[in-house]
Amino acid sequence: MKSTILIAEDDPKIAASVKLYLEREGYAVVIADNGRAALREARTRQPALIILDLMLPQLSGIDVCRILRAESDVYIIMLTARTTEDDKLRGLNLGADDYVTKPFSPRELMARIRAVLRRKRTESSGPTEICVNGLVMNLERHEVSLNEKPVNLTVAEFRLLEALIRSPERVFTRQQLVERAFGDDFDGLERTIDAHIMNLRRKIKTGDSQASFIVTVYGVGYKFSPGNHAS
Repeated sequence: MKSTILIAEDDPKIAASVKLYLEREGYAVVIADNGRAALREARTRQPALIILDLMLPQLSGIDVCRILRAESDVYIIMLTARTTEDDKLRGLNLGADDYVTKPFSPRELMARIRAVLRRKRTESSGPTEICVNGLVMNLERHEVSLNEKPVNLTVAEFRLLEALIRSPERVFTRQQLVERAFGDDFDGLERTIDAHIMNLRRKIKTGDSQASFIVTVYGVGYKFSPGNHAS
């Protein structure tokens, strides 16, 4: 039996269809038909991935995602009937790893699930802890702190920060960051990287300072610049 996947979906037909496809591939499946149940099942079952509908009763998928991201780095794929780019980016900014719009093909969803679950950080040689101007990244414990205060990052944010911080002052294109942080299986828009970077910047900024460890190189991409945040 493969990993456990939680389906948080109040449409029984959609939930049953997705469950069937997942079980055919050997996953254990748990279904929750409202937000409160989804939160409870996520906490007790500790699934590897959550398929999370945005429009859940009792507690919205947005709220479920926000709460879980403060507690866990579980992978989350959001399901939404809203197709505008702003709606999609809102979910990504909250920490979702991917999104699928309704109506969707179960085969497409399965491909997205497989891609997300393959995003495991590749172990590499080098230090297990990196310290730069009050920013401390422990790669073994998957922890980040800034000025001795813990910083809660999503899986995607942690991987992007690791990719950047390992090569300070090197400019990466969005595609290079995708390859370093997520691998070739990543199936998202360039704006996805922008959304994760924006969220990451907000979390590792001190006080009201406008300086940022992560610098935009216009027309190219991003770089990690320790000197830009020197005290």
